[in-house]
Amino acid sequence: MVDDGTRAELEQLRSAVAGEVHGLEADLHAVFEASQDSNADDEHDPEGSTIAYERAQLTAVLAATRRRLADLDEALARLDSGVYGICERCGRPIPAGRLAARPFARTCVTCA
Repeated sequence: MVDDGTRAELEQLRSAVAGEVHGLEADLHAVFEASQDSNADDEHDPEGSTIAYERAQLTAVLAATRRRLADLDEALARLDSGVYGICERCGRPIPAGRLAARPFARTCVTCA
């Protein structure tokens, strides 16, 4: 069963993840700005990673963080509708340990 602190925990986690999204977006914007202001041939620089690599890496991390934010929004919606903590496949309760590890879990361990 879901306790009274669940909403607060989900909202706190959502706020932290939203902050991560904002920071990653700022970092990605800075990389784009740096690449526009530079005419360096970083693709052939043996001393480090390329701007294209950094941009691709940041884009992937940003996409994953946005997915986690969407997962948390969906978890809050499930909480509002009264189905948070219920497996979407089998309809049984999701164990508290799984929800502690993955607060946005939609399925129990067996169905996952």
